[in-house]
Amino acid sequence: MIRSINTVNKSMNVLQKRQENTGANIANTNTPGYKFQDIIQTTSKSYNMINHKGENSNKLDLGKWTFGAQLDGLLQNFEEGPLMETGDPMDFAILGGGFFTLALNDGTRAYTRNGNFIVDEENKLVTMEGNEVLGLGLDGNPRPLYLNQDGNIIDNLNLLITGFEDTTSLKSLGQTLFTSPNNEGFRLDSNTRKGYLEMSNVVIADEMVKLIEIAREFEANQKLLHTSDETLNKAVNEIGRV
Repeated sequence: MIRSINTVNKSMNVLQKRQENTGANIANTNTPGYKFQDIIQTTSKSYNMINHKGENSNKLDLGKWTFGAQLDGLLQNFEEGPLMETGDPMDFAILGGGFFTLALNDGTRAYTRNGNFIVDEENKLVTMEGNEVLGLGLDGNPRPLYLNQDGNIIDNLNLLITGFEDTTSLKSLGQTLFTSPNNEGFRLDSNTRKGYLEMSNVVIADEMVKLIEIAREFEANQKLLHTSDETLNKAVNEIGRV
């Protein structure tokens, strides 16, 4: 009985994480460059259940039983989102694969599909958080991008777009920012479109369906927990009096 309650508790914890993840996806429906993520859920390890009965300890094999589900991680979906025209010369969208390449304040590289950039006091193209957007110089080396008064990148520099053979190796640093632990990225010749933003790839209808499914699973587990509680109560208060 206690194991049954623990199984329900594990399932409820998994459902809570799924609900939180779905809620985060919905909250970022309008976040440029956001990539929705799914929770990888698997069934816990199964065990052989045996019932011992009688004075001779006869064993009755009840077969394999599993005790709830568990989380195996998060899976980021990097499918492209729809483009939205903004007319802002500081907005950029990538046409095809790859990521904008950024230099974080600590000097490490980061990558994003969110092209909602601004210009700092040095006329340097940066993200809303102040991270430098890198371009590719004529010498082939990455360098910051500077804009003129017309909002055009000077010195004939191109935005540095980085691609990855395996995007599952990318580590999320927040809503739209990623790092590559092994720095296995390579330069891509993807085109960019000025005055556009790639919007979130969240499909709100799909996320709402997930919420409904989670609510139903919560209800089923609550009923199971209530049944287990009633059974345990009878075992304590009724069988104990016999």
